[in-house]
Amino acid sequence: MANDLKRQYDLYASEFEQKALDVLRKGWYVLGDEVSAFEHEFADWIGTKYCVGLGSGLDALWISFRLLGIGPGDEVIVSSNAYIACVMGITMNGGTPVFVESDQYLNIDASKIEAAVTPRTKAILAVHLFGQSCDMTEIMRIAEKYGLMVVEDCAQAHGNHWQGKTVGTFGHVGCFSFYPTKGCGAFGDAGAIVTNDESLARKFRVFRNYGSEKKYYNSMIGTNSRLDEIQAGLLRVRLSHMEELNAERQRLASRYSQKISNPLIKTPSVRPGADSVWHQYVIRCAQRSSLIEFLNQNGIGSIIHYPIPPYLSEAYACLSIPKGSFPYTEKAADEVLSLPMYNGMTEEEQDFVIRTLNDFRG
Repeated sequence: MANDLKRQYDLYASEFEQKALDVLRKGWYVLGDEVSAFEHEFADWIGTKYCVGLGSGLDALWISFRLLGIGPGDEVIVSSNAYIACVMGITMNGGTPVFVESDQYLNIDASKIEAAVTPRTKAILAVHLFGQSCDMTEIMRIAEKYGLMVVEDCAQAHGNHWQGKTVGTFGHVGCFSFYPTKGCGAFGDAGAIVTNDESLARKFRVFRNYGSEKKYYNSMIGTNSRLDEIQAGLLRVRLSHMEELNAERQRLASRYSQKISNPLIKTPSVRPGADSVWHQYVIRCAQRSSLIEFLNQNGIGSIIHYPIPPYLSEAYACLSIPKGSFPYTEKAADEVLSLPMYNGMTEEEQDFVIRTLNDFRG
C-alpha cells in the first residue's frame, strides 16, 4: 500500500474527462480562457487580487526572486530543512541562501531569523512544509523592521491558514506547485504565483511569455513558463472540490493522531494559531530503518521527506556548510517518515497501517 494518485482521479473521473474533452475540442491550448478562469478562481480562493499560472512550482520560485531583484551578493533567509527546490529558486538568480534552523513543526524557527539578518539580506523565504504553517506574524514583523521582501512557498500548503488568514497572502508573493501529489494537483507539472501587487502580477505575465505582452514585441528578456490550457482546466475541476479534499485529509490525519499509540513513534503536532492541510503525515522514529523494513514486510510503502538537508547535498557542496551546523534539522532528517495518506484512502486501509505501526517493536 502506498500513496495512490489514481484514487484522486477516480473521485471525479467524469468531471476530469469532460473538462479535458472540452479543452481539446476548443482548439486553443496555450494561454486561453481556461488559464484566465483558473487564475481568477484560484486568486479568489486564496484571497489575493492576482494569480499568474506558470509551468511549475520551481518556476514560481526563481521567477519571483528574479522579478523582486534578487541577484549576486543578495542573501535570502530560508529554513535549513526546506526542499532543495526552494534553495534553487534563490541560487538560480545568483543569490545566497542563509539557512536558519527548523523548529518542532519542521518549519523555519522564526525566533532565530532576526539573528541571521545582515546588511546583505534582501528577503525571507517562508516555506510552509508538509502542510504546516510558518509563524507569519513574527516573519512579517522582522521583514517590516528590516525592510525585507517576503516570498511564501506554499507548494505543500494549499488552503492552510495562519491566525485565520490563508498562507500565500502575507508576503509579496505566494508560490504554488500543482505537481500531481500536491493538494490541488494537476496531471503533470504546473505552478502559479499569487500577489496583491498589480504591477508585479503584470511583470509575471510578461516574463512567463518570453518577455512579451504583445506578440512579437518583447519588453524584457523573459522565459517560457506558461500554465497550459488542459492543466488549467483540470485544476479548475480540482479546485472546485478543494474544501472537501482538505477536510478528508484532516480527518485522516486526526485518525492517525488518535490511534497511533506506539511509544517508539512520535506523531506530528500543529503550531498553535495554525491549521494544517496535511500534505504529508510525517511521523518521527529513532529506529526509522527498522520501521521502514517492518512496514515493507507488511506491504506498506512509506517515503522519507527529506533524507538530506539541502546544504549537505552534493549540489550545494560549494556553500561549504559542514555537517552539524543545524543539529535539529539533521536529527529530523534521520527520523522523519511520511505515512500513506491520500484522498480516497479508506478507513480499512488506514486502520491496517495503524495496527502495523502499533505492532512495531524496533
